[in-house]
Amino acid sequence: MFILMVIVFVLGYIFIALEHPLKIDKAAAALIIGTLCWVVYMFGAEQILNLGFSPSWEAFSKNKELGDIVETIHEFIVEHEIIYHLGDTAEILFFLLGAMTIVEMVDRHDGFKIITDKIKTTNKIKLLWIISFLTFFMSALLDNLTTTIVMIALLRKLIEDKKTRWTFASIVVIAANAGGAWSPIGDVTTIMLWIGGQITAAKIILGVFLPSLANMVVPLIVLSITMKGKTIERPITDENENSLTSPFERIFMLVLGVGGLLFVPLFKTVTHLPPYMGMLLSLGIIWAVSEILHRNKSNDIKDQLRVSAILQKIDISTILFFLGILMAVASLQSAGQLNIMSHYLKDELGNVYLIALAIGVLSAIVDNVPLVAGAMGMYPIADQGATDFLSFFVQDGRFWEFLAYTAGTGGSILIIGSAAGVAAMGLEKIDFIWYLKKISILAVIGYLAGAALYYIGL
Repeated sequence: MFILMVIVFVLGYIFIALEHPLKIDKAAAALIIGTLCWVVYMFGAEQILNLGFSPSWEAFSKNKELGDIVETIHEFIVEHEIIYHLGDTAEILFFLLGAMTIVEMVDRHDGFKIITDKIKTTNKIKLLWIISFLTFFMSALLDNLTTTIVMIALLRKLIEDKKTRWTFASIVVIAANAGGAWSPIGDVTTIMLWIGGQITAAKIILGVFLPSLANMVVPLIVLSITMKGKTIERPITDENENSLTSPFERIFMLVLGVGGLLFVPLFKTVTHLPPYMGMLLSLGIIWAVSEILHRNKSNDIKDQLRVSAILQKIDISTILFFLGILMAVASLQSAGQLNIMSHYLKDELGNVYLIALAIGVLSAIVDNVPLVAGAMGMYPIADQGATDFLSFFVQDGRFWEFLAYTAGTGGSILIIGSAAGVAAMGLEKIDFIWYLKKISILAVIGYLAGAALYYIGL
């Protein structure tokens, strides 16, 4: 059963990768494996847990009087593990739902038109660099997921051709992940390391900024040389849509929407509550303000601008895909397969740079959060006076900084390797195989270039 869980996950992963040839929505495959992995776990629970690879079962059983083993295991999986992991997953889902709604709200009020009107160029290369650097710095202030959602909304206003937009959206994923890696609030993994005390805000910015920049710039240089065509075709806009909102309302909703997104990391820092609560608070305020803003308009216009109407445009299949894939990974974390993988890296590779590089590559296949959590659990923070091997693990040690870089950027290698990639895939319907052929090699080149830059100490 222990091996069967892995087989189910791999088969589901293949179905997700072959979404377009099979013509089966990836959300369906994700939901199936997200459920079946837990079903297999449940049926083989006693055998799986007796193998001794599950740290969570070890911690649970230590604080529990073991009576009926079947009832205890049932309580562990159903009332503890599923609820715990569903809570973690729900935080991401509600964050995503809130961010997508805010972005759609700004878009429906033509707020992004203010930005797109400022970008006059139709030169592919020039636009690619503008979009990439905008994404890189935005993701450091917001986070890579929110930034990707915002930038794809902008790309839809700037680029008509689907395949060209796929290329730009893919580079947005690379730039968003790179931008999130050097900021303590730019990615979930850097937030984990920051809160855990492994890194400090100032040191992670100074240590990882240049490698992260290289991670984005090197693929940009390659793409600038190889990209076909010199100009882009902009979508034809319907000028009649402008009558729904006034210039003041467009600017106001853009400022309110971006301000609401920027408020989230501040909310988390001040309250120490999860980011999704700040996102939902921002959504609630924007919702209430929009109702007041349009209260004197005709019912026909109000019905088009209300959040209740905008919610119907949200891509729920993307939300369900997140639910399925994250719960599938959670089952492997609970049963112990990810624990085995983490210890294998420690025992077989040994070198801290190789371990961090491997974790980054693996984060393209499975979620980087449990991988980083596993590394944090395997390597306690060493005392500041530590020498030799332990010196890598002091606060702001090179292992922790390098881990922030690799775990944050390695997910760009595959389209489903990061939250930003999954969001882009769902919003733009990017084909997994297309990304693998066209973008993955660029992501690998950028990943290794940034790693090399960090290794030599620049």
